[in-house]
Amino acid sequence: MMKSARGKGTSKATKEAVPVDDRKASKRKAAPVSVADKGDKQRARKDKKAKKDPNKPKRPPTAFFVFLEEFRKTFKKENPNANAVSAVGKAGGQKWREMSAAEKAPYEAKAGKKKDEYGKLMDAYNNKKVG
Repeated sequence: MMKSARGKGTSKATKEAVPVDDRKASKRKAAPVSVADKGDKQRARKDKKAKKDPNKPKRPPTAFFVFLEEFRKTFKKENPNANAVSAVGKAGGQKWREMSAAEKAPYEAKAGKKKDEYGKLMDAYNNKKVG
C-alpha cells in the first residue's frame, strides 16, 4: 500500500523522482578559523595602521557639539541627579531637532569660526611636516 505524496511519508517512487541538485551537494563549509589565527590578523592590522601624531590639531566640533557644550551646563543645573551621559545626549538631541534655523545660527557661526581656525592650524602643521 502506497502513501500519498501529501501525507507525512512518501513512497520510494516519489523519492527517486526528485533530482538532487549537484551544486548544493558539492558545496562545503570553509574550515573554522582558530582563535590564534584571528589574533595574528588583528595584530597585523594594528601594525599596518599609522601611528597618530600627537602634534596634529584636533578636528573642530560641529554646530551640534558647540550647542551641546552649552546645553550640558544648563542641563546639569536643572537635573543634578541625572548622571548618565546618554540622558544629556538624548535631551540635547531632542532640543536640537526642535530648534529653528534661526536658533541654530549662532552655533553654526561658532562652528564655522572653529573650522577656519582648524584650517589655518592644519596648513601650518602640513607646512612644518613637509619643510
